[in-house]
Amino acid sequence: MNNARVVSFALIVLFLLGSTMAFAHHGTANFDTTKSVTVKGSVTTFQFINPHVTIAMDVKDDKGNVQNWQGALTSPNHLMRSGWSKDTLKTGDVITISGFPAKTGAPEIWIQKVVLASGEALDTSGGN
Repeated sequence: MNNARVVSFALIVLFLLGSTMAFAHHGTANFDTTKSVTVKGSVTTFQFINPHVTIAMDVKDDKGNVQNWQGALTSPNHLMRSGWSKDTLKTGDVITISGFPAKTGAPEIWIQKVVLASGEALDTSGGN
């Protein structure tokens, strides 16, 4: 009987720890939501897949050096409600993205705004 309680307790603790990690993954914990950064560059990959749509792009810094930035958006399901599809962006498209920078200083961004070269802003609200 005592062993059953220990095993039950251990399983409950593992479940709670696992659910906390899963919740943290879907938050903005890795990003500084008090700051905003804007970068312009050429799309290298556009992945319209779960759990988050991702955009990678080559961005030139002030010295002309190219740095690859990774940006994340909400899920494809949410973006489809705003008119997005797997064909919304293509490799080579020049876009400007704005959003929350990574706390680590890595070239990563939680995207809040996407603007095409034409000046058209894409809705990133996910239909909300």
